Amino acid sequence: MTSSVKGMKKSLSTGSNSRSARRFALKQSDGLVKIQHADGTLETLSSKFICPEDGASFPEVEPRLFSFNSPYGACPACHGLGTESLFSEEICPVCAGKRLRPEALRVFLKSSPPAGGDKTLGKSIVDFTNMSIKEAKDFVDTIELSEMKKDIAAPILKEINSRLTFMLNVGLDYLTLNRSAATLSGGEAQRIRLASQLGSGLTGALYVLDEPTIGLHQRDNDRLIKTLLVLKELGNTIIVVEHDEDTIYSADYLVDIGPGAGVHGGTVVASGWLDDLLTAKENESGSLTLSYLRQEKEIAIPETRRSSEKGWIKVRGATLHNLVNQNIDVPLGKLVCITGVSGSGKSTFLYDILHRNIAGRFARREAKLAYIASLTGTEYVGRAVLIDQSPIGRTPRSNPATYTGAFTHIRDLFAATPEARARGWKPGRFSFNVPGGRCEACQGNGSIAVEMHFLPTVYVTCDICMGKRFMKETLEITFRGKTIHEVLQMTIEEAEKFFGDIPAISDRLMSLNSTGLEYLTLGQSATTLSGGEAQRVKIASELYRSMTMKTIYLLDEPTVGLHYEDVRKLIEILQELVLRGNTVVVIEHNLDVIKSSDYIIDFGPEGGAGGGKIVAKGTPEEVADTKGSYTGEYLEKALRRHAKKRSTKI
Repeated sequence: MTSSVKGMKKSLSTGSNSRSARRFALKQSDGLVKIQHADGTLETLSSKFICPEDGASFPEVEPRLFSFNSPYGACPACHGLGTESLFSEEICPVCAGKRLRPEALRVFLKSSPPAGGDKTLGKSIVDFTNMSIKEAKDFVDTIELSEMKKDIAAPILKEINSRLTFMLNVGLDYLTLNRSAATLSGGEAQRIRLASQLGSGLTGALYVLDEPTIGLHQRDNDRLIKTLLVLKELGNTIIVVEHDEDTIYSADYLVDIGPGAGVHGGTVVASGWLDDLLTAKENESGSLTLSYLRQEKEIAIPETRRSSEKGWIKVRGATLHNLVNQNIDVPLGKLVCITGVSGSGKSTFLYDILHRNIAGRFARREAKLAYIASLTGTEYVGRAVLIDQSPIGRTPRSNPATYTGAFTHIRDLFAATPEARARGWKPGRFSFNVPGGRCEACQGNGSIAVEMHFLPTVYVTCDICMGKRFMKETLEITFRGKTIHEVLQMTIEEAEKFFGDIPAISDRLMSLNSTGLEYLTLGQSATTLSGGEAQRVKIASELYRSMTMKTIYLLDEPTVGLHYEDVRKLIEILQELVLRGNTVVVIEHNLDVIKSSDYIIDFGPEGGAGGGKIVAKGTPEEVADTKGSYTGEYLEKALRRHAKKRSTKI
């Protein structure tokens, strides 16, 4: 029923009388009112979710309407998947991949655009979640609301603003709000959790963080440190496992555990208030960490940079994600660092542009180029090797001994013993990968997987071999008094000495030792290795190769989880690979690695849409002199500190 209310113009125009009159009119007219104003305009009001013009209905607007996880809000065609079967790549034709029912996409929020900005009707919830965190913050700050609506929305806007601000403060401004959690790096996920804790406003809590600076540029480190200090000032205690120098210098108290790794560690070498430890006359504890913090030890800058011309890999028209028509040249025969703030395009260039196209060129000479216009210079390269932090094997049976090939020679030694030969056993008898000598109850794993309903799989020690992985008869054969199981339980350091007179084994183990992995056991399951450890095992296997010339090695942050001393060893290994006639291209934030490189390609200036450009390139000294480069800004400080220390020594 429609009611035309006239003669109430004054009361409908202002104040509480207006609201009372409207409510009264809506009640009398069954929810539909037409108001004729003094200027002749006609305003239609409806308290029902039905369009008075065409009769189209609209569901009640509530939170679940905007959730594709709810049947109420999900697209009726794809049920909130955004695609047509569960694993289909075909975009849903009804919602165009937006996953929500059409009505949810017809609710808009309007903001005041900047001068000359796009004056649209507003943004739907999908438009909003497609924004980066920085864009979302700018949008929320300029939402257009009446005074009454501002009062209603104030608590909601406060919560949204605080969460967006916290994520900005920990350097996540480049992430979009709808970014899949599965695509986040460990460091990004950790910082998001940290931002949520800041929003809770807890006091008296104990926070434990494991290397929160992983994957962070020095600029973003500063933001993270400020965030941690805010948490502390709220009355909380923060324990951080960290190798980053700036984070350590910001701490109040230091606990240094060592002195070495594995069997050589586990002891508190030094502990105390950081200022006291740094200003003491002597490093009485002999702590290696304090030696670097007190600048008694340092990772030296190379006396000269490699300047000889050995060709270039030239990429033209690189376009993917935030890279748009970029021309990028990579010098060969040098240690090259790819730098830039988080989200600036480094990984896109290394993985999707450089490695994909070089590897494709080697696989098929006529391979189609991906995301680039042209690629030249590959004739100067023999092969491309991506040394990332993916596991060295997919099963518990993979380990450093099998990956490097040392286990093949170890099995040969056991098969060559008189007792094994008398029994007619071949090397396969001493393998836990094939039937014969392994424990068949656990198939050589040493443990048995127990499937649990609604819970993660549980692994229990095999009760037949008691975790030794081999049959009882196999373990009766010994080499120099050790069974095959006892050999696999040796640390790499112990095994190198044990097989010192057998070059085929000791040389491989020496390579593992040189990467700082002496504490791992030969048979340590690949599934228990960290990403950094797996990466160094791969590097060690390359070091052992007799012929590695003209290889381009691509690495992604190999210093993750490394102490100063381990970083020093890593730099020596990378330099050794280059000395052999290879090219090493490494994504890195660690200033010690960056200052030791021959050439730098710096992406930026920001992350996400604000990045994807080359802001600086050249030697560390040249990049340090480049204005507008965040890397150059911090690198200049590192080079200046080194130069000052060198002049003091002279």
